[in-house]
Amino acid sequence: MRIEEDIKLGFKDVLIRPKRSILKSRSEVNLIRSFSFKYSTIKWCGIPIIAANMDTIGTFCMAKSLSQFNILTAVHKYYSFNEWREFINIASENTLNHVIITIGTSDLDFLKIKKIFSLSSKLKYICIDVANGYSENFVDFLKKVREFYPDKIICAGNVVTGEMVEELILSGADLVKVGIGSGSVCTTRVKTGIGYPQLSAIIECADAAHGLSGHIISDGGCTVSGDIAKAFGGGADFVMLGGIFAGHSECLGDVIKEKSKKFMLFYGMSSTSAMKRHTGKVPGYRASEGKIVKIPFRGKVDATVRDILGGLRSACTYVGAQKLKELTKRTTFIRVSEQENCVFNHFKN
Repeated sequence: MRIEEDIKLGFKDVLIRPKRSILKSRSEVNLIRSFSFKYSTIKWCGIPIIAANMDTIGTFCMAKSLSQFNILTAVHKYYSFNEWREFINIASENTLNHVIITIGTSDLDFLKIKKIFSLSSKLKYICIDVANGYSENFVDFLKKVREFYPDKIICAGNVVTGEMVEELILSGADLVKVGIGSGSVCTTRVKTGIGYPQLSAIIECADAAHGLSGHIISDGGCTVSGDIAKAFGGGADFVMLGGIFAGHSECLGDVIKEKSKKFMLFYGMSSTSAMKRHTGKVPGYRASEGKIVKIPFRGKVDATVRDILGGLRSACTYVGAQKLKELTKRTTFIRVSEQENCVFNHFKN
């Protein structure tokens, strides 16, 4: 047993200190970023935000909507091959260029992704997604996928420490997904005692990844657009969002009517609801590590996206970053004991 004495920070623990800026307007801020990768020769250009590969969020409908903003969607791994085939037949080239295929680490996952890639040459991205990215089996599977797909853009996760980021990059990952226990409907930390405050995880993992010409995706912990700005400021190359995109028309899930209001159900992928939906039961060796919540129905996702992007542009103007890429270099975090004045929160509609 050992104890690390230095303080680890989440988004709620800091604010970004403003700096002198020559920008006259938020409209001058460019949120588009261009990336090259360690292994894949494919170049990527767009807004580096990703809809999470949760079964209610990472949907084909979400991919279609977000692609209009040059935003990626990690499509969940529970669509059947026939559903993929139907989607690819009707999807535009632009939509397919913004789709990430999610898989687990089973032999069936490997066979399924081969069949999906055979349907279209426009598909370029693979996300190998497990809750615990520290297993040797996960690393071996990543090596197998990289060997078979030398030119695909591959992301792998989740982990929260620099040494594991390095191992995954050296094993074939172009991007590493960072985050354990920080999701809005994740209960891993209270069920297992395992986790890492998200901002510190980003800072440490980004440093490890960038030293090897790799990139990281911050996955979890963002509740408002200011958190997304902090994630980019901390060194994240991409930010994955789940709860922020929940409750929209593009999501899958049950719509519940209560009096005159509508709600959608949103749950963690290790929750009882998710396990029963996809495997029919909670395996005897597992515990639920997620919760289910009711989200007020919010209509089309477009308004939420525009609000997020507006917040990011505003953050950039406060520190003088004309490009999103410059935000990290212009960021100084200050530790705080409060984030906002909540005196009138009880008056919200």
